[in-house]
Amino acid sequence: MKKLAILSFFCLLLVGCADMMNTPTKRVEEFLGKYQIMDREVIEQLEHTIEKDQTLSEEQKKSYQALMEKQYQNLSYKIKEETIDGNQATVTVEIQVFDYQNALTKADDYIAKNEKKFSTDGKRDLEKEMDYKITQMESVTDKISYTLTFPVKKDTTEKRWVLEDFQEEDILKIHGLYNSEN
Repeated sequence: MKKLAILSFFCLLLVGCADMMNTPTKRVEEFLGKYQIMDREVIEQLEHTIEKDQTLSEEQKKSYQALMEKQYQNLSYKIKEETIDGNQATVTVEIQVFDYQNALTKADDYIAKNEKKFSTDGKRDLEKEMDYKITQMESVTDKISYTLTFPVKKDTTEKRWVLEDFQEEDILKIHGLYNSEN
């Protein structure tokens, strides 16, 4: 009888823990955690996106991938608020990432003021420009904070909270490439 009571307690504990892991906040933490640990799916998506970019040389693609991986590993976040309304929820998160956009803005300004340095045979040399931009991004140590709001809904069939699609600007923020002027 005592063994049955202990077994029942552990079953209830396991069921309770599993249910505690099924919250909107846990889904967002799981999502952001995949970036931090550089989950295979996240890296494959990054590789696919970079490979499609025809403006980058092979060496630039490698450097850019390394920059994004550095970004992912150094991403930090703090859950600010979870709001649940029936089967819909939002989770507000403050993230902190390297401020690559600031480096790119400064690089663009420098390139515009020094066009001759970034030209070959009197023509604009996009490869030189990109090399310079990547070099500037590699030296970034400053971080920037953004507030993101993740939409989450409950899949009533599976009784599980799932992230809904969110804005492209949120991905740019995660990458440190968000430009509020656009």
